[in-house]
Amino acid sequence: MDVNDVLQALFRWIHFLAGITWIGMLYFFNLINAHFQGALEPAVRRQVVPQLMPRALWWFRWGAMFTFLSGLLIIIWKYFLLGSGFGGESGLFSTEAGQWITMGSLFGTIMWFNVWFIIWPAQQQLITWTKDGQTPPEQPAVARRALYTSRLNTFLSVPMLFGMLQGAAHYPSINFNLLWFIIVLALGSGLAYYMIFKFASGVAKTWP
Repeated sequence: MDVNDVLQALFRWIHFLAGITWIGMLYFFNLINAHFQGALEPAVRRQVVPQLMPRALWWFRWGAMFTFLSGLLIIIWKYFLLGSGFGGESGLFSTEAGQWITMGSLFGTIMWFNVWFIIWPAQQQLITWTKDGQTPPEQPAVARRALYTSRLNTFLSVPMLFGMLQGAAHYPSINFNLLWFIIVLALGSGLAYYMIFKFASGVAKTWP
């Protein structure tokens, strides 16, 4: 084992831990918190939101950042420092693993951008308004922007995870082509839709 193996293992470890944190918080917001906060009375929401959301969003956005940066390091190290760049025998675009990683990275990059430049700025406004008991006229539009963008990330996350796992060769290889891309996108989007709109709203509504 040389230094390249050690560094790649370290990058993957960070990527894995940060990714679990990020996607776990994403699913918490969309499958649990959205339904939970919708059931709260305004007075209770003013107490809960300022305590819960800043903490949750800290782990959410920094999980996204470390996932993005560590993933970028893995791609640069594996395909450009040790591989043949975009093309060639071990290139990012010329191997099955590289093509799946490219798909997953594209979706992941869109999701990272959404977190830092759409969801987080919107949530900063919403948290402040909720804490102060304010309901400015632009609040519904800001809330919808944050919600719809978060849901988009949830839809993208399922095919993104498939691409990352396939590219890392955690199970037998599936050729990357347009048909499989459509299948993964359709199945992933369908699963996300079911989790958000059909299943999550009815989970544990009563206890026991």
